[in-house]
Order: sequence, then structure tokens, then C-alpha cells
Amino acid sequence: MEKLNKKTDYKSFIKSAQNKSDQSECKRCCTCCAKGGPALHKDDLDLVKSGKLHGKFLFTIREGEPAEDNVKGGLIQAETDVVKIKSKDGTEACLYADFSNNQCSIYENRPLECKVLKCWDTSEIEALYDKDRLTRKDIIGEIQGLWELVEEHQEKCSFSEVKQIIDENQGKIAGKALEQLLEIVQYDISIRALVLEKTDTDPNLIPFLFGTPMQLILRKLGIEFKQRT
Repeated sequence: MEKLNKKTDYKSFIKSAQNKSDQSECKRCCTCCAKGGPALHKDDLDLVKSGKLHGKFLFTIREGEPAEDNVKGGLIQAETDVVKIKSKDGTEACLYADFSNNQCSIYENRPLECKVLKCWDTSEIEALYDKDRLTRKDIIGEIQGLWELVEEHQEKCSFSEVKQIIDENQGKIAGKALEQLLEIVQYDISIRALVLEKTDTDPNLIPFLFGTPMQLILRKLGIEFKQRT
């Protein structure tokens, strides 16, 4: 398998593979698994509701969050929640990829994107990947109390507000702008800690419920500051 790295977007790698062969069936190279877990779609809801895909193995790219688009390439703002399968620690590879024999450990219950992806013909995955995505509300919207907490977090840690602060200050974050962003980060930290302290929530569920910590996202945008003590 050709070596993958963070600078190689998925679509470019696929196009490269197409140029090398007239492949027409899966060769079990596990390239798709090495480049990250799939996003879930509404067709996958039963897998999550039944526990075949447990929430602790998922994470959320929240609506408005800047994120890499592996199909189109480049950084985009997520138009809706994007619920994805986590990666193996320290890698980009899908959590369920078994590279000892190049197999999927949940093949019989694999999500829709995995079923339609063909590296020799990406037309189906390109047509599907940003349609009918599964959201946190689809999964936990009926859980009274929990969904309201997630909604409150989404509002108080709004990416549109973060973008407005950055744009209004032309990326030069200091003074009031810094304080505004720090308040968002502090709320994000506190709500995660509160849920773990006051409930029996599995810590592994936090990335699904609240997404990537705001401090890490801002760091990727070049904004870093010390936490209040």
C-alpha cells in the first residue's frame, strides 16, 4: 500500500491509484480505512440505535466547524453536524480497521459510506458523502435534558460567533476579542467537566456529545492563550 500522509488528500490518492491500474474490484489494500473513519448518514441510524455502532466510538464535527474535506480537498465549514467513526490513537486510520489482515472488524455492520466506496470509481461516494448526514439530534434528540444541554453548548460555542470575532479583528486577537474567545473556551471546558462530574456519562462519549475542544480548534486557527487559573 502506498504510504499516506496528512498532506495527501483522499481524492488525490484515489486518482493516483486509478492512474496505476484498470482496477475493477476491491483488492483489500485498506487504503480507505487508513485515511480515516467514515461519516454517518441517516441510513446508519439503526446501527447506532441498536448499539452496533456505539456512541463512544464516534465523534462529532459540529455545524460550522472548520474541517478538512477529504473528498473535495481543502478546509471547509461543516454545513451540519458530521458524526464520524473515531480514528485509532495516534493515527488517521479508522478505529475498526484491522491491518493485521486488512479487514474491517465490523464489516457486516459497516456504515453506508463504506458500502458504496469503490476506489476505482469514486462517483457514488462523491454523490453521497455530503447528503443526508446523521446528526446528534437524530441520535439523542429524544433524550430529555441531554439534548437541551448539547443545544446550549452549540449556541454558546457557536462557530459563527467565533468567525465573526476573528473577522471583525482581522485575525489580530487581543483585548476584548481575546476575552470573548476565552469565555467560549472556558464554557466549553466547564460543560464537559460538569457532565462527567454530575452524571455517569462515559468519558469516551464526550467527543460525540460536544465535538473537538474549542481550545484545540482555535489553536488550529492560530489562536492560542493560557487558561485562567
